[in-house]
Amino acid sequence: MDGKVKRNFIKPLIYANAFVVGIVLMGFEMLGSRYLNPYFGSGIGAWASLISVVLCALAIGYFVGGNIVDKNPSPYNIPIAVTVAAAYLACVPATADGVMRWILQNIGDGPSAILLAASVLLLVPLTFLGTLSPMAVRLLLNRTEQTGRVSGLVYAVSTFGNVFGTLYTTFGLIPNYGSREVTYIFAVTLAICALSLFIAARKAH
Repeated sequence: MDGKVKRNFIKPLIYANAFVVGIVLMGFEMLGSRYLNPYFGSGIGAWASLISVVLCALAIGYFVGGNIVDKNPSPYNIPIAVTVAAAYLACVPATADGVMRWILQNIGDGPSAILLAASVLLLVPLTFLGTLSPMAVRLLLNRTEQTGRVSGLVYAVSTFGNVFGTLYTTFGLIPNYGSREVTYIFAVTLAICALSLFIAARKAH
């Protein structure tokens, strides 16, 4: 396949996955409050820590993802990042309580402890998910004249996913399922996304 055909082949999947990853990203932030609550409460300090960690993770992900795709604009970059995030989320339900208890017993329940707990939960998976947007923009570009439109669309699709993930997780998933079950749902969802992108990348070569 030539370059144009490759991009046309994977373009719909990249946009669809940007939306789904956006759902999981903010949905897991909402779940983070449930994991913190039994140990550190759900007050403004917990939410400040969660929001701060999410923003830091996205900033790191955007920066790292942009650098990676500049050096190696491979369609495999995105599914690899999503796979790592899925694997991390799959480990959270079994390990979160032990980690939260250790932090509470050894560091306390002050701001540094809450920030550390939020970082353990969110920083790694959301950093990897944050790499998707800059890598997607690079892969979708056909001409430099399209940079603004393509980047705007990718970030808009991802942001709509964020909004949907926040609302659906809060009002749909959490009331009907436990936090651990929803975490596993998110992990499986990301694994499916990664698989679809691996298949698309392979066929595009």
